[in-house]
Amino acid sequence: MTANGLSNGQTSRLLKPGIYAPIPTFFLPESEDLDLPSFEAHVTRVATAGVGPLIAGSMGEAVHLLHSERVALIHAARKALDTAGLNHVPLIVGTGTGSTRETIELTKEAAEAGADYAIVIASGYFAGALAGNKEALKAFWTEISEKSPIPVMIYNYPGASGGIDLDSDIISELALECPNLCGVKLTCGNVGKLTRIADVVSGSDFSSKYPRKNKNAPFLVLGGFTDFITPSTYANGHGAITGLGNVAPHSIVKLFEISVASRDDSSLLPEALRLQGIIGRADFTIAKASISGTKYLLEKLYGYGGLPRKPLPPISSDAAQALWDHPHTQDLVRLERELSGKVKVK
Repeated sequence: MTANGLSNGQTSRLLKPGIYAPIPTFFLPESEDLDLPSFEAHVTRVATAGVGPLIAGSMGEAVHLLHSERVALIHAARKALDTAGLNHVPLIVGTGTGSTRETIELTKEAAEAGADYAIVIASGYFAGALAGNKEALKAFWTEISEKSPIPVMIYNYPGASGGIDLDSDIISELALECPNLCGVKLTCGNVGKLTRIADVVSGSDFSSKYPRKNKNAPFLVLGGFTDFITPSTYANGHGAITGLGNVAPHSIVKLFEISVASRDDSSLLPEALRLQGIIGRADFTIAKASISGTKYLLEKLYGYGGLPRKPLPPISSDAAQALWDHPHTQDLVRLERELSGKVKVK
């Protein structure tokens, strides 16, 4: 069995519905070299709270990382999880690059380093030629999934791919046609799109007619924000991959769990909606501060965070203080402190 749990082409680490967080990549202040101790501590922190780690995504500044740095992060994350007794927690790793060829190469490198799953975004450099070309877009994820040794997730984020926004028909067709695809992350924030795709893959005959290549890798439909977790649960969505999971992992896991439970016990729905309100407002406010804002909050709450890698600018001192003082942020901090019993507010 390899580091990523692969045995006879099957990963042993189950991809489950739930909450996942794109882990920031931390850098040393002067050199901008990787700060692996802070990275390992954070991976352990969120995973212990029940949030699955996603390495080298948008929040992880993947476009700023060398191939060798991505590999180093995968090794560090796997070591941190195993040391903490979290051997069962899978690693999702971003492997999207500028070309199909390089994406396949990086996906193979990630698998060899210990990635259990890959998540791939289309490059926006030639968005003018790709955005309206359904055949080319489908061919991109089809070829990558066919040549990848690990299951692949589609990453739909128009803001980071030159406006390329896959519609529900393209994603649903890929789910039906590509058995090595294991889901989609919808950072487009389109709830209707999520509802339509979830309806396709949650049908009673989907798993029998369109079985996955890897039995531990079902097709998950995940939101990219936390402001519609409860509604998406009722539409058969499977959770979210969210940057806010770095700041308040216990709170968001609780929201997902109680939202799922409320489908069988309607008395839980008012509490789910209360949590959804607090978390949804905080997500709206904190997301506007982008990567530098999230890193600032991590520094404030946990003592590590630092700056993004250039050319991304740091958050200004005034904006940072305004973010911290904002009622939406403070409501979330209080909630996280209540649920975890560990967060210290400075």
